[in-house]
Amino acid sequence: MKKTRLYLSMLAGLMLLNSCSFFELEAPNDPNNPSLGSVSQNASRTQVQNLVTGLESRHRDYVFNVTMLFGTMGRELWYLNASDPRWQTDWLGMNNRTANPNMFNYLPTYTNPYFAIRQGLTVVDAVRNTNAFTDQEKNAVSGFAKTIMAYQYLIVAMGQYENGIRMNIADIQNPGPFVPLPEALTQIRQLLDEANTELTNGGTGNFPLRLTSGFTANGFNTIASLRQLNRAIAARLAVYRQDWQGALEAANASFYNATGNLDAGPAHTYGAPPDQFNPLFFVLNANVTTMMVVHPSVLRDTLANDARVRAKFFRRTAPVSVTSDGTPLSGQYQDRRFPVNTSELKFFRNEELVLIVAEANAQLGNTQAALAAINRIRTAAGVGNYTGATTREALIDEILFQRRYSLWAEPWGHRWVDLRRYNRLNAQNVDVTLDRGSIFRQLARPQAEINWDEYVLTR
Repeated sequence: MKKTRLYLSMLAGLMLLNSCSFFELEAPNDPNNPSLGSVSQNASRTQVQNLVTGLESRHRDYVFNVTMLFGTMGRELWYLNASDPRWQTDWLGMNNRTANPNMFNYLPTYTNPYFAIRQGLTVVDAVRNTNAFTDQEKNAVSGFAKTIMAYQYLIVAMGQYENGIRMNIADIQNPGPFVPLPEALTQIRQLLDEANTELTNGGTGNFPLRLTSGFTANGFNTIASLRQLNRAIAARLAVYRQDWQGALEAANASFYNATGNLDAGPAHTYGAPPDQFNPLFFVLNANVTTMMVVHPSVLRDTLANDARVRAKFFRRTAPVSVTSDGTPLSGQYQDRRFPVNTSELKFFRNEELVLIVAEANAQLGNTQAALAAINRIRTAAGVGNYTGATTREALIDEILFQRRYSLWAEPWGHRWVDLRRYNRLNAQNVDVTLDRGSIFRQLARPQAEINWDEYVLTR
């Protein structure tokens, strides 16, 4: 009883000392999650460095879902998962004939790119509002961030397609409207050009901050090489916009090398915890029921002696098999591209640039230039020069075929995107006979976005 009276007396005394401040809590400082305010004005070089490192980390967060989902919808692969059939039933459209906002686990293809874009905006804001960098350095850092942002915007655009996307997200409480795909692609091109100009004004030496080995070890640690990456993304975008001359001009200003290493390009890096493992790595021949497997149609349509097939596909002793919605699915071959679970993952390669040059030249009627690029790919694959018809249609058929194998399961979903942009997203090109699924043209606009716009209209 005496102890109770003592505690009450102490509490009363503290309250009398300062009855107001006693109950007022100061906002805590979280060293692991600093506020935007702490870096938006007079950020130190170390703080901006941390933001750029965070941007690189955000830049790779799309890889698993985009590769698996877009690849599934283009029937490059199946992601078989016996523990949750929705990976098959929803993603293959076995029980949902149209994409809808409730489709299982597709949201990371939308949210993760926007997280990266928001990180990029923070980098730009921080470096522009500090005296810790020279004007040249500010341009270099801002140009790099905007280049990555453009890459991420394009991911969202490819998933949402005719739904359109939000381009203005600077104010998360008042985001800009959804803009149609053509306008979105135009704005992404403007962002890339703006970034390229800033990189041009960023000096001629090395990038002023530290990048991971995915950039530095692959020759992308200078301002000039980052401009080449910017132009590579611009070349991909130009193809999507059917700007064939623009695609050639951008490719020629990129790291495109007609006779060089086809695997050259920047990469996402991975590591052991606390970092994350390569999400596309699967142990060869592991006795599991969850794995990415090569779609049977990809194996069926291969050319004899294609070196890409031998390099990328591993024949398992026993297939990975699941049954979803009463439909058995089985994959005999798995991905063999990554030796270990910390292997880097190229997110843009010279091989794609060679194929972009082939496609643009074919569309422009530059037959010999198109053939030279096609044969560069075919020769590297060990299948000999192209001997078919040289009409524009025939060359495009050949280029799409080569893209199917050269760019298989790269972190973009090229097959799905390619078939759609040529209006070939149909049963003739997307084999659904085994999975009895549907062919999706695009993903649904997220329900949260629908709800937000309804809220804005009614508030």
